[in-house]
Amino acid sequence: MASLRPTPTDGYPSPTSDLQYNTENILKSHLPLPSASKPGPSPVLHRNLHLQFLLRNLLQGFPERYVSQDASQPWLIFWTLQGFSVLGVGLDDQTKKRARQTLLALQHPEGGFAGGPGQAAHLLPTYAAVCAFAIVGQQGEGGGWEGIDRKKMYDFFMSLKQPDGSFLVSHYGEVDVRGLYCLMAVATLLDLLTPELLRGVPEFVASCQTYEGGFGNASFPGWAFQDDSGSPVVDTSAPRPVLGEAHGGYTFCATATWVLLQPYLRLYYSSHPATPAASALPPAPTVDVRALTRWLVQMQGTPIELGGFRGRTNKLVDGCYSWWVAGCFALVAGLRTPHPPPSPSSEGHTAEEGWADVDDAVFGRGALQEYLLYAGQHPAGGLRDKPPKPADAYHTLYCLSGLAACGWTDEGARRREVVSEADAEHAQLDALRREAFVSALCWLEEEGMSIYVGGEDNRLNATHPLFDLTVTHSEAIMAYFYGQSPPARRPKPVVPK
Repeated sequence: MASLRPTPTDGYPSPTSDLQYNTENILKSHLPLPSASKPGPSPVLHRNLHLQFLLRNLLQGFPERYVSQDASQPWLIFWTLQGFSVLGVGLDDQTKKRARQTLLALQHPEGGFAGGPGQAAHLLPTYAAVCAFAIVGQQGEGGGWEGIDRKKMYDFFMSLKQPDGSFLVSHYGEVDVRGLYCLMAVATLLDLLTPELLRGVPEFVASCQTYEGGFGNASFPGWAFQDDSGSPVVDTSAPRPVLGEAHGGYTFCATATWVLLQPYLRLYYSSHPATPAASALPPAPTVDVRALTRWLVQMQGTPIELGGFRGRTNKLVDGCYSWWVAGCFALVAGLRTPHPPPSPSSEGHTAEEGWADVDDAVFGRGALQEYLLYAGQHPAGGLRDKPPKPADAYHTLYCLSGLAACGWTDEGARRREVVSEADAEHAQLDALRREAFVSALCWLEEEGMSIYVGGEDNRLNATHPLFDLTVTHSEAIMAYFYGQSPPARRPKPVVPK
């Protein structure tokens, strides 16, 4: 306990430094006290309490304070349903049917989904609704998936597209990279990606990276879109200043969007020689992955903050960034060039010397789990930002997702399996659709990353790093809309001890 040193200050107290100091003391008080003879008890994931929290919301309805979320009804559904999925609990057929009926009632007649009955279509509830459909939907009449109007969905997306490659979140709404991620995720899940839809999007995403390495919410839309005479001109490759500071939510959305754009970048830009006429293609925009990684690492709290993550520089740690920030590490790993594994007989060490427990992650996985297990769990069930705040549906899901997030890798062997299956079943798939399908479904849990603080009993269902859905739900909905099935995932071989 003596080693938990408070954050240094400059000797001039302020409301910000006082809040940081008080937060650190509260977090420290949630650590178990070790005795002289033995360490403190291991943390326990209180599954039953969290299930009861989710069941209360599902069966009794949300508390009165959720009235402010009237325009976020698909989100409330998704947070609850995905919470059950991460905890490994299936839903009965009647509950699934009710959820499908509710979601279909929120589909806007002109495409997309609204946040509530009679409201305008919006990209954010559209993502939440489609992800909820991935959990409760199925193929066949009445299964829900056939009720999603993909043609109107695509038309809705195109009606929001701006000259700089960005998208409005709704008609007469603002540009926001979170809305772009929601669009990209939905378009990938529902097989809606086209060159027309994606034109200019990579340039816009790249323009949102800040000097810190993380991403802001947008960039100045009209900065480089007129000539000296004031006449309109569109040059999406021109540099433009980013709006706002780097933020965890924006950074996850921009990074995930960048990963989802990789098939398009490989096929339509010159720095990715996957096409014969690469020299005739425009140069690809770039993202500084090194700076992004550095910013992500710096967002993890110190030991006195129990290893939680913050969403912005000099802000307090918050449980939800266990997903929005820590979840980016798998995406960054997928963007980086893979390195060959070290030889088992590297100098000074042999394969028999017991290096299986070494965690070479660039962030403290164990520390993050301790934050969520010691401080993130509310005594009455559900998870929270941090003590003494109450639990809520939003933090319950994203704390669980952060706890479930393990090491993922864009695995070459899995990619070859999916490619082979795609070629055998649907040779007529165009290149962009094929690449999108393969890239989304080639992720595998990385060997050696299964580290569970408190033991295997605290293990949760792993979530797909791009969609925050289980792999089973991601594969099922994509198999339906792409008209092909990915190959079965083979279990990891058990290494004898």
